[in-house]
Amino acid sequence: MEVQARWENQLIALAGNVPHPSTRPFFSYWAGDASLRKAYAHTREVTREHSKSFFLASQLLPEEKRSAVRALYAFCRIVDDIVDEDILDERDSHLDYWREVVQSASFSDADPVAAAWTDTLARYHIPRHYALQLIDGVNRDMTQTRYQTFEELATYCYGVASTVGLMSMYIVGFKTNEAVPYAIKLGVALQMTNILRDVGEDFRNGRVYLPRDELALYGIRETDIAAGNVTDAWRLFMKFQIERTRKLYDEAWPGVRMLEREGQLAIGAAAVFYQGILDAIEANAYDVFSKRASLGAWDKISRIPSLWWKVKSF
Repeated sequence: MEVQARWENQLIALAGNVPHPSTRPFFSYWAGDASLRKAYAHTREVTREHSKSFFLASQLLPEEKRSAVRALYAFCRIVDDIVDEDILDERDSHLDYWREVVQSASFSDADPVAAAWTDTLARYHIPRHYALQLIDGVNRDMTQTRYQTFEELATYCYGVASTVGLMSMYIVGFKTNEAVPYAIKLGVALQMTNILRDVGEDFRNGRVYLPRDELALYGIRETDIAAGNVTDAWRLFMKFQIERTRKLYDEAWPGVRMLEREGQLAIGAAAVFYQGILDAIEANAYDVFSKRASLGAWDKISRIPSLWWKVKSF
C-alpha cells in the first residue's frame, strides 16, 4: 500500500488491532426460531424501504449473509433516525438503549431490529466497539455541525461509514487483516459521496460538512450555499471534491480482493453504485441544491456485468 496520509493513520488507530476471526459463523439462523426469522424479515423491509442501492447490492450475497447485512443496515438506519428525527429530550436515552443492546444483547421483546442485530453480532463475531463507534459517530451530529479540515471530516466519516464497512467485512468474510485500511478508505469515499449529494438538504438541516478551509480556498461562503449558487467557483470546488472521492474509491478497490469470494461482488457493487452518484452530480452540472443526484434501477443493474468480469479476474 502507498504511504498513508496522516488522517488515514488516525483512522486505522481508531479501528484498533482486532484479530482476524478464527471461528466461523454458525448457520442457520432460522432453524427452529420463527420469531428470529420474522425479525430478519423486518430488517429486510427496512432496508428495501430506505436504501435501494444497499438492498440491490445485498441481493448479490448468499441468503444468510444477505439477511445479516440487512440487519446491520436496519441498526444503522434506526440509530441515524434517532439523531435526525427523535424528540431532543429523548435522543440520549434512545442512543443509550442501543449501546446497551450492543454491549449486553439486552433489548425489548417487541424490537425486531434489535433481535436480528444482536444475533448477527454474535453469529459473525463482529467487534462490538465498531457498533459503539458508529453510535458515537452518529451522535456527533447533535453537537458538531461544521468541519474545519478534511482530516477532521474524515474522522466523522469513519464514525458513521467506515465502521459500517468494518462490520460488513466480518459478515461477508475477509482473508487477512490487511483488508482493514481499505475498508476504512471505502467508508470515507461512500460518506463523502453522501455529503456531496446532500449539500442542500444538509444545509437546510443546519449542517455543513464540507471542509471550511477548502470552501474558503475557492472563495465560497455559507451564504452562497444558502442561496444555492452554482457558480464557476462552486463547480471547480465540486470537481475537486469529486476527483478526491473517486481517488479514494480507486485506492480502496484492492481491498475487495481480500474479501471472501462470495462477498466480493456485493461490496464491489455498493462501491460502483455510489460512484455512479458522482457521475449524476456531474450530469446535473454540480447543482446539488435543487436536484438530488441518483441512479435508477436500470443504471445500477447495467453496471453489474462489467463489475462481475472485473471481480472474476481476481
